[in-house]
Amino acid sequence: MPQELTLPKDSEILEECQDTIGYRFNNPTLLRAALTHTSGANTRLASNERLEFLGDAILGLVVCEQLFQRFPEYQEGDLTKVKSAVVSRRTCARISKLLNLGDFLFLGKGMHMHGIMPANLLADVFESLVAAIYLDGGLEAVRPFILKYIGPEIEEVAEGAHAGNYKSHLQQVAQREFNETPQYQLLDEKGPDHSKCFKVAAVIGRHPYAAAWGRNKKEAEQKAAMNALAQIQNEAIPFKAD
Repeated sequence: MPQELTLPKDSEILEECQDTIGYRFNNPTLLRAALTHTSGANTRLASNERLEFLGDAILGLVVCEQLFQRFPEYQEGDLTKVKSAVVSRRTCARISKLLNLGDFLFLGKGMHMHGIMPANLLADVFESLVAAIYLDGGLEAVRPFILKYIGPEIEEVAEGAHAGNYKSHLQQVAQREFNETPQYQLLDEKGPDHSKCFKVAAVIGRHPYAAAWGRNKKEAEQKAAMNALAQIQNEAIPFKAD
């Protein structure tokens, strides 16, 4: 059950928290429960532990929904990787710190922090707050709140995934656009055995794309994939082979 408001100071804290997060609660006792650590609760059921459990699931739902819509070319494994990187305790703690949620926590007398708030407490209160907003206003209320802070994380992780694995991105594009799987053709190599360079081209179906040199075959294939992606998108290729 949500903890009842007891002291005038409680109302002041809740008011300041609502101003900070940009959401007004219809039922402020939900916010009070979300901000109540077990050490500051009359009973364990009055703490934010149950809300934390629900908030974790809601956070995952909203992020998965966003990934599904935002990246229609991603396969299940790619979506799972991005979700794991985005929905993490570290991310929740960082957002909680950004919002200064630790300043609004109701803690037991022996739990008042002097200095840095533990990351696990910060992550817990963010997930609890997500659940409280959901229970108060539904998905329509909690979705924009989550995406305001998680949206940039999604874009950053997705861009990093593409930047780190152009072969995977090319495979997704090739299968979607041409119903083909890219192959990589070794065209040339040069240099002594201890310091060879390799020239590789990506081939989709019967169509070869601009080749690229790399210090090893893996690097050459990544660069060749970048060239192929650029040509498919009618852009200038980033790597000249000749």
